[in-house]
Amino acid sequence: MEIFLIRAAQLILCLSILIVLHEGGHFFFAKLFGIRVEKFFLFFDWKFRFFSTYSNWWRRLRGKEPLQKDDKGNYPYVGTEYGIGWIPLGGYVKISGMIDESMDREQMQQPPQPWEFRTKPAWQRLLVMLGGVMVNFVLALLIYSAILFTWGDSYIPIRDMKMGFTYNEKAQTIGFRDGDIPVSADGEVFRDYNTDVLRSISNAHEVTVLREGKEVSIPMPKGGQSLLEMLQGDRPFVALYLPSVVDTVMPGSAADKQGIVKGDRIVAFNDKPIDSWTDYDVQINHLSKSLEGATTNDSLRKRSVCIAVLKADSTVDTLHLVLNSKLQMGIGKTYALRYYKSVKEDYGLLESIPKGFSYGVKVFCGYVSDLKYLFTKEGAKSVGSFGAIGSMFPTSWDWQRFWELTAFISIILAFMNVLPIPALDGGHALFLIIEIVFRRKFSLKFQERAQMIGMFLLLALMVYAIGNDIFRFLL
Repeated sequence: MEIFLIRAAQLILCLSILIVLHEGGHFFFAKLFGIRVEKFFLFFDWKFRFFSTYSNWWRRLRGKEPLQKDDKGNYPYVGTEYGIGWIPLGGYVKISGMIDESMDREQMQQPPQPWEFRTKPAWQRLLVMLGGVMVNFVLALLIYSAILFTWGDSYIPIRDMKMGFTYNEKAQTIGFRDGDIPVSADGEVFRDYNTDVLRSISNAHEVTVLREGKEVSIPMPKGGQSLLEMLQGDRPFVALYLPSVVDTVMPGSAADKQGIVKGDRIVAFNDKPIDSWTDYDVQINHLSKSLEGATTNDSLRKRSVCIAVLKADSTVDTLHLVLNSKLQMGIGKTYALRYYKSVKEDYGLLESIPKGFSYGVKVFCGYVSDLKYLFTKEGAKSVGSFGAIGSMFPTSWDWQRFWELTAFISIILAFMNVLPIPALDGGHALFLIIEIVFRRKFSLKFQERAQMIGMFLLLALMVYAIGNDIFRFLL
């Protein structure tokens, strides 16, 4: 429960920051061009809100007299209402004279007013619509820069990973061997091991590895490799070799009850030899597939496994235990920093800004490049909503990791919102660009129908994503 609350708190804080600043981008350009903003809400307030208040701070900022309430205590044109809703699926600003989520047809049927969105030049309306996307993208770049300035950049040089990497059967058919250390692809030298290494290998014509102290070039097959296939399957295309040594044991877990302690090494799983954590994960994946559609009794029987453990005194204990519903026995795996020393690079303020911007652009390009895998069967299964996003956050509060994920999610929000789908900022922007090019506005009826279709598509996608989250939780 504690882990859930910590992750939930990080997720809510992250989304609150990003939503407020995204909607603030729309708000800024609307106010800049003299467009009235009726509401500014964090989360949706259908039928109920936790908090709301009216404020005229923007008028004061611009040196204008604050609005005065009438005899009934209302503002002349309802000012801007700021508040917090109860449905944590986003946020919104309600801009006068615009077709949006509120579907306020009554307002749109009134004569156009000079302070409304619809009466402003198309280029101003375009900036209002893209304001949130621009804020999210620039915010991500600034966060990455701030991370480098505050914490620097720590990594393990890939050439120092002397135990090497493991490769699946397909990779070995191409020419890779267990123990090889990938050092470059098509002349691009790898600094450390991360997803960018896999992405480079998947698109390379030639990969260079360090084998027994010598560099060996491996020609890649035409057409490259699918990054999704490299990461999934029974055994990944390439994985860092880490001995199957237990790092931690959760008190009260199945492993703890069987006497497994830190430093023990798992050497067999159901009579299948285990040398690395990759071998262990392969057996867990096989077990997971065998449980699909299994009855309760079959599931319990299959989760009853036999583990061979090498103890510190070189004896081997054969243990029988039952994995939980998530196929866990309650152990923590050793990780790279247990075996290798990291290198840290510090950056001053002027150095961190261009470095952070460069890194942010690289992350954005990698994310866009990987989106093509969403249109595959396996990629569609990976689509998730708040559960999937929340699981990305660490189980203990780590500010550096929090801001790294906030920057990454900000990039995702920027890209997803700019997609040319009605009801998203990108859909509105597309209509405005067409209007600028052809000098002709879309009819009110067309905009309403497009908004409704877009909202239906987004709702369907949200239901599908939440369904995926529930399915993963139940497995």
